[in-house]
Amino acid sequence: MDVRIGVTYTAKEIDVELADDTDVDQLQQAIDHAISGDEPVFWITDRKGRRVGVPTDKIAYVEIGSPEAARRIGFGG
Repeated sequence: MDVRIGVTYTAKEIDVELADDTDVDQLQQAIDHAISGDEPVFWITDRKGRRVGVPTDKIAYVEIGSPEAARRIGFGG
């Protein structure tokens, strides 16, 4: 599963590849909790065990999705 985090004041996104068995609802709740102002930094761990921290006041958007859907190449739908 992929998580893409947009950060304010930059055109680049943070892409984090999570384990395939990640619970989407639990992840969404953790993001909601962090953005609500309860935590200064949102921490997420990728599938290799690396931790990525993003200041919650700089998060513009978060996309949660499957890597297969995002990597299609070619024409057509």
